[in-house]
Amino acid sequence: MEHIAREAEVSPTTFFRYFQTKEQVVAGDLAEARRAVFANMPPGLSRFGIIRELVTQLYRIAVEDEWISDPRRRALIRREPVLIAAHAAATERAIIEAREFIAAYLGVNPDDFGLRVFIGAVGGAMSTIAQGDAENPHGDGGLDELLRAVDLLECGLPVGS
Repeated sequence: MEHIAREAEVSPTTFFRYFQTKEQVVAGDLAEARRAVFANMPPGLSRFGIIRELVTQLYRIAVEDEWISDPRRRALIRREPVLIAAHAAATERAIIEAREFIAAYLGVNPDDFGLRVFIGAVGGAMSTIAQGDAENPHGDGGLDELLRAVDLLECGLPVGS
């Protein structure tokens, strides 16, 4: 960690303020960007509208972030057990934050059963699509496929579409 801090030209203390472990450095997190998207969410959206907006904005931010979109980093995360766990923990934190935001936006309890199932379904769909596109993370169909998944969920999950 000290070597990483030295290479980044910051003190170890500063480095540890942002990252508690070296795994967090590799796993990456768009927490600040996510919170900015939450803060700028237009009013009056449906639950699916909120999801479309979140997916679109966060996808674009991730594509523009050289580190987050680096295919070597993504491959390393899929390969190393400790990074898989760190990434899973970061994803879980993001899902919890999103659930709390959506609950507040819609005026429902964050522990509402329907909201939890909705977030679980959306999270599962997003994860499945993102994993399926792991070899070509920002190809032509990435965002379009994520949004198609939201459309499919909104239609009640018809099979054979």
